[in-house]
Amino acid sequence: MNSFAIEAKGLSKWYGKEKTLAVDRISLEVGPGELFGLIGPDGAGKTSIFRMLTTLLLPDAGSAQVGGMDVVKDYQRIRNSVGYMPGRFSLYQDLSVEENLSFFATVFNTSIAENYQLIEDIYVQIEPFKKRLAGQLSGGMKQKLALCCALIHKPEVLFLDEPTTGVDPVSRKEFWEMLARLKARGITILVATPYMDEAALCERIALIQEGRILQVDTPAAIRAAYPDRLYAVKAGTMSATIRAMNTLEGVIRCYGSGEFAHAAVSASGAIDEAAIKAHLIAQGLRDPVVRPVLPTIEDVFIKCTQDRMS
Repeated sequence: MNSFAIEAKGLSKWYGKEKTLAVDRISLEVGPGELFGLIGPDGAGKTSIFRMLTTLLLPDAGSAQVGGMDVVKDYQRIRNSVGYMPGRFSLYQDLSVEENLSFFATVFNTSIAENYQLIEDIYVQIEPFKKRLAGQLSGGMKQKLALCCALIHKPEVLFLDEPTTGVDPVSRKEFWEMLARLKARGITILVATPYMDEAALCERIALIQEGRILQVDTPAAIRAAYPDRLYAVKAGTMSATIRAMNTLEGVIRCYGSGEFAHAAVSASGAIDEAAIKAHLIAQGLRDPVVRPVLPTIEDVFIKCTQDRMS
């Protein structure tokens, strides 16, 4: 028996006559019942990876298994055992909520009643609108309906490609709460997201950029391995702050993060809060605010990206 719910080895994909590389030798292992996040910006290769793992695209190199089944040889069996929620809403917009769910249940030779307990806590939120056309639902309601349709045949592995893109913060929070409940039922979940703050909601994550995996570990371990000291800095405009910080010897990188600039300095260097404040004042910036901060997943991602470019 394969000990992984998802296993990819050297998986690659390129497109067009120009052989544009979208996925570059990805290797990945996801354990049974794990909630695993693929974290990266648009164009990082997340959707291509999902489409290969769900047998919708043939890999150009490497291999992959889902539930111990090969994505090329066993594509029919895989399609019956996984649920897939693509990034773009792909249900039938001219069918009602109820009709969409019934249709997908029929496709998989099951019924709503047979697996209702799996979708019950999600479906009760959209049941008052069951006669409404799917195309007339709000973003959050479309998201819940798509998840119900992906679950109705009781999949062993659930693939969710950027499921919270374009929905409001409340719906995002509710969606992740639903995923936690599904994980408690033993379903393996692979979720792709460009939102760095959602990484903390996964058990393990892979940071991905330009088709390559940068790091794989738990969110806590990835943050703990950040090698630099990090300061949040504010003095005047963001652009003026970043410009001034980049003239301070010993600053490794400085970039905007919310209302503050984040400045990374060597952990073994002599730069501290007082030195940063003195430098900013010498650069003509008044009333600087400087404080040490712990790195976020976004800080780690920026470091990894810049390290690759250097």
